[in-house]
Amino acid sequence: MRTRPTVIHFSPIERPVPDLITAWAGAIQYSLVHLSEQSAVEIASLRNPPSLIVIDADGAGADGIGLCHALKRDPYTAIVPIVVVSGRHSAEGVRDWFEAGADEVLTAVVGPEEQRSRLGVLLARSERMVAVHPSTRLPGTTEIERAIRVRLDTGEHFAVCYADLDHFKEFNDRYSYYDGDRVILILSRILRDVVKGLSPDNGFVGHIGGDDFIIVLPLGVVQEICAEIISVFDTLIPFQYSAQDRRAGYFFGKDRRGHLHRVPLMTLSIGIVTNERRRFTHPAEVSELATEMKSYAKTLPGSVFVVDRRRDAG
Repeated sequence: MRTRPTVIHFSPIERPVPDLITAWAGAIQYSLVHLSEQSAVEIASLRNPPSLIVIDADGAGADGIGLCHALKRDPYTAIVPIVVVSGRHSAEGVRDWFEAGADEVLTAVVGPEEQRSRLGVLLARSERMVAVHPSTRLPGTTEIERAIRVRLDTGEHFAVCYADLDHFKEFNDRYSYYDGDRVILILSRILRDVVKGLSPDNGFVGHIGGDDFIIVLPLGVVQEICAEIISVFDTLIPFQYSAQDRRAGYFFGKDRRGHLHRVPLMTLSIGIVTNERRRFTHPAEVSELATEMKSYAKTLPGSVFVVDRRRDAG
């Protein structure tokens, strides 16, 4: 069952949600959730990113500024648009909110009709963002390239991990595209939660499309994170199959020639490239080698991660 899009309203003191926000959210059939703690908003935004966060500037004060900074610093929550609403107007205050990362500031100088129009335009603009994959809400190809380029420019040692599902097409053929979408979402949550838990400040997870994901990590945590991802994946994914298929560990599917053959349960292959022994000048070079390593990983049985140990000639 699809859940309704959500708008989070944040105010740390007991203040009612503005009537305009309540009416607007109701008119477009969005769920409206009021939260009074900054940590609760951050957790909710990570677990199930809302379509919009509304901050009550008059009630939130410095807590609201801090929340705005925290959400926009985190690549996992930076994609969520933030609207600040105030019953007063101050040019300095508006500047402070925009500097904190707010996407829109609605004050007393903006009439109700214009406020509704601005909210609608902001939502439409956020949905059109090509930097975010629409199904998982993870950063897309544009942000993946930027994450790699930033690390190349700073000269730090890093790893790029290309994660891809094995036997995903056969799963879709046996079950349904809806079940396939659920598996993609589960995988995205596994990657995000493990990376966020073990590398909260320097880890990055992006979604290329389909069942292809990119993870960018500091060198020191690569082994631990990839091992944990595979462990969680192998624990959860069998439960996406029927009890019969799960007990057997396979099902019978047809190949491209229509012949029946055993199809094992889905596994995860991760190909890893680092700049520890290689010198890269462009994200495309990293991407090409990561794709090669991912293809090699897929030739191995089970869920695996493999690291490119080769070094540049000379």
